[in-house]
Amino acid sequence: MEPQQRSPLLEVKGNIELKRPLAKAASRLPLSGRRLKRGPDQMEEALEPEKKRTRGLGTRVTTTHPRAAALNSAPQTQGQTAVPRAPRKSAPRCSMAIAPVLKTQKPGPVVPAQKPGTTAAPPMVGGKKPKRPAWDLKGQLCDLNAELKCYRERKQVLDQENQQLQDQLREAKQQASVLGAERRTLEEELTRVRAQAEQGQRELGNLSARVLELEERLGTQEGLVQELQQEQLRLQEERRGLAAQLGEQERRLQTSEASLLDSQAEVASLRQEAAAREAVLAEREDRLHGLEMERRRLHNQLQELKGNIRVFCRVRPVLPGESTPSPGFLQFPSGPCGPSDPPTRLSLSRSDERRGTLSGAPAAPTRHDFSFDRVFPPGSGQDEVFEEISMLVQSALDGYPVCIFAYGQTGSGKTFTMEGGPGGDPRLEGLIPRALRHLFSVAQELRGQGWTYSFVASYVEIYNETVRDLLATGARKGQGGECEIRRAGPGSEELTVTNARYVPVSCEREVEALLHLARQNRAVARTAQNERSSRSHSVFQLQISGEHAGRGLQCAAPLSLVDLAGSERLDPGLALGPGERERLRETQAINSSLSTLGLVIMALSNKESHVPYRNSKLTYLLQNSLGGSAKMLMFVNISPLEENVSESLNSLRFASKVNQCVIGTAQANKK
Repeated sequence: MEPQQRSPLLEVKGNIELKRPLAKAASRLPLSGRRLKRGPDQMEEALEPEKKRTRGLGTRVTTTHPRAAALNSAPQTQGQTAVPRAPRKSAPRCSMAIAPVLKTQKPGPVVPAQKPGTTAAPPMVGGKKPKRPAWDLKGQLCDLNAELKCYRERKQVLDQENQQLQDQLREAKQQASVLGAERRTLEEELTRVRAQAEQGQRELGNLSARVLELEERLGTQEGLVQELQQEQLRLQEERRGLAAQLGEQERRLQTSEASLLDSQAEVASLRQEAAAREAVLAEREDRLHGLEMERRRLHNQLQELKGNIRVFCRVRPVLPGESTPSPGFLQFPSGPCGPSDPPTRLSLSRSDERRGTLSGAPAAPTRHDFSFDRVFPPGSGQDEVFEEISMLVQSALDGYPVCIFAYGQTGSGKTFTMEGGPGGDPRLEGLIPRALRHLFSVAQELRGQGWTYSFVASYVEIYNETVRDLLATGARKGQGGECEIRRAGPGSEELTVTNARYVPVSCEREVEALLHLARQNRAVARTAQNERSSRSHSVFQLQISGEHAGRGLQCAAPLSLVDLAGSERLDPGLALGPGERERLRETQAINSSLSTLGLVIMALSNKESHVPYRNSKLTYLLQNSLGGSAKMLMFVNISPLEENVSESLNSLRFASKVNQCVIGTAQANKK
């Protein structure tokens, strides 16, 4: 039996289905450089020829050029899958290698598609293909078998071509990989060359900038070279001038050397003369020191001859708004030497309306005459007053305790005499600023003789037997009750005030600041005699210490300048209003301390064994300035008004008693 054969229709249908993926597969061969730039679909269209569509067995069959079919398909059998598509790469360099391969391919025969179920067409007669009748199934089967055989032959040819193309494709891929590696190498080299080119451009820019900078510097250097050349020419001229001067200086030097020899001989002679003069100067310094000591001794004797207790009387002028006194109320008789002699006497006339004559006419005024060491009329200025006491102030530099009082009724000019007037007018300066200026000046002069001095100032007031510090500032203000008078140390005779400020001073400005502060802190009040009356005793003390280092001499003494409170009886000194009791207590304390001061002076004059210093804070504080080793001066200030005649007489009588006192010889505090 013959083997069972497949139906020709089924075999044709299977062959047609096997050919479908071959028609749709895309070409994987490398193309030319122009075609590689296209997309995959465009490349496939470029390789495929015009498609012809035929109808056969209800399936669309696409016929292509045999070369394109060889490129797009691989040998397949029934049950096998299509060859996987390799990744497409762009390789411009491999297009030239693939082009000859494509040229060697030849187009194959094109097989038209037929409808399924038709018989083979009879041979073409006259260029036309005869059509088999529908009942000729055997003829149609023979046609299909012939067509199948033709397709199998074509398949073998295409398999061989496909194998060749795959070999060529592998070779092309190898060449493409080699060319790709070469391309990457060239790209890396190109990148490196571009980087080098950029770096070269930057270096070129830097070098260009450097060249410009160097050209600019070259221009500057050329200018400097020209300036230096000009400077060189000038220096050459100057060198020639200096050479000429050098020659002249050498000639003068020779002359000077000759003169130097003569001068050296003269210097030796002058040194001998200077040594002799130094010996004379030392001798004269010793003599000057002796004369200074003699001056101090004679000065002290002069002050003692004038009296260790002296009393000056000063009459203040009539102020604007006050009534002018009647003629003859105050008279200043001339001294023994006539009008040129400074006045020392004062006459005060007083009329008593309660007295009268038998005829009913008023009685003649009573005349009161007083004599003092010096009397200053109303026209006397501050400079004239200080000139009289300047020698006494200088005694403090010699080591003698000095005390100056200002005594009188309220409104008689005590504070003006001691501190001066307001406004800072130099002509109105009082005894305190003038005395310190004089001491500073004399101390500076004595510095040339080897003496050095230091000054320490304090300023306190005694108000109602309470000591207050007038130099207190800040929180210490108003705490004067805490100040007490104590001995400086065990066995010491020097007295000091606890909690009080002791300020070193060396110039007038520092003294002015202390006086200004003291004026603000001092206790004042309105009275019937004065709008602003001092209700306390103010005591300015200056501790003076001197030393002569060359001879080992030292001296120390206090200078006390005291502005006493107003001395008046109780009735006219009282102020109206709710403060009468306070004013009464102040007046009683003032009069008590002034009485104690008179008793102390009387006890010192009578050489009594007990002197009541401790009866008053004022006399206790001034104990070392009132004793036998001190020099004391009292200013009695009186008013020129007739309405104050009673208080003026009381002040003059108290001053006369003090003027009659004689204290022992003063002794300097020297070591």
